[in-house]
Amino acid sequence: MMGDHDPRDIILRPIVSEKSYDLIAQNRYTFEVDKRATKPQIADAVQEIFGVTVEKVNTMNVAGKPRRLRWRAGTTRSWKKAVVTLREGDTIEFFEAP
Repeated sequence: MMGDHDPRDIILRPIVSEKSYDLIAQNRYTFEVDKRATKPQIADAVQEIFGVTVEKVNTMNVAGKPRRLRWRAGTTRSWKKAVVTLREGDTIEFFEAP
C-alpha cells in the first residue's frame, strides 16, 4: 500500500459482536482492515472517514478457522482486525444502537 489511497480501501467494515460493543463503552471501535495496512494508515483513514481524533490503534491478524465442505477440508479466510481508541468525547454514530 504505497502512495495515495482511498481510506475506504483500508477500513473494510465494522466488526459487530458482543465484545466489540462492550469496547464502545471505553471509546474503542473495532474494524476489519486491509491486511497490508499499517497503524498510521488505519488512524488516518478512520479520522478522514468519521471526522474523529484517533488516540491509539491496536491491530491483530486473525487466522482462518478449519472448515469442511463435504469431503474437502479448507479454512475460512484470514483477515486483519484493528481496535481504534478515540479521543475522549469523540464517537462514531455508525455503531450506536438503533
